[in-house]
Amino acid sequence: MLTLKNPNGLARAVVALLAGNILFDVLLGLFEVRWLMADAMPYTFDPAVFGQVDLNVASNMAFTLFTATAVVFIVWFHRLRKNAEVWAPDLQGRKPGWAIGGWFVPIANLWIPRGIAVDIWRASRWQPYAADGSRGLVLLNAWWACWVASWVVEKVGTRLYRHDDTPEAYDAAAAWALAYYALDAAAAVLAILVVRRLTSMQHAKAAGMIPAAQ
Repeated sequence: MLTLKNPNGLARAVVALLAGNILFDVLLGLFEVRWLMADAMPYTFDPAVFGQVDLNVASNMAFTLFTATAVVFIVWFHRLRKNAEVWAPDLQGRKPGWAIGGWFVPIANLWIPRGIAVDIWRASRWQPYAADGSRGLVLLNAWWACWVASWVVEKVGTRLYRHDDTPEAYDAAAAWALAYYALDAAAAVLAILVVRRLTSMQHAKAAGMIPAAQ
């Protein structure tokens, strides 16, 4: 028998981790700004607000935090997908396992998780079978568009860094990297809003439908 599971604790952890990612996006973006303004690679950054920070250390910490965020986010996402199965199984286009595996399919991960998120969103509404409305999925779509854009920009920037044998090439790579950090921070802000909204929707619906779900 399918049962509901509370996603609130996982949601709080995801929000905290996403906030940490935003801080690192800002910090690493400032490294790129300093490069573009000074024409010299700043391996340390020393404003009073951050203290002495090493670029390699900051990058490694950012990657570790990103990995932790991805793991916790996917666990939260899978839990919401399982809850959606309780309320509207016929609206779910993919099995619950895809809420995990869909993120790891090359190229297809640019649309599979978004489709699952839409199915979860619809099932989590008070009226799952109602029409989406003109603004029903605006927040979710904005988050996904930002995330895909950041992914594309990061890939371009990475390729440019591999061929940064001239100052001009490095300037171009740094500009793309700066654009990536800006988009990634925006995607993280929107992800926080999506996590809070979906978790709130499921919490409210569970409070009113637990007897029916049993």
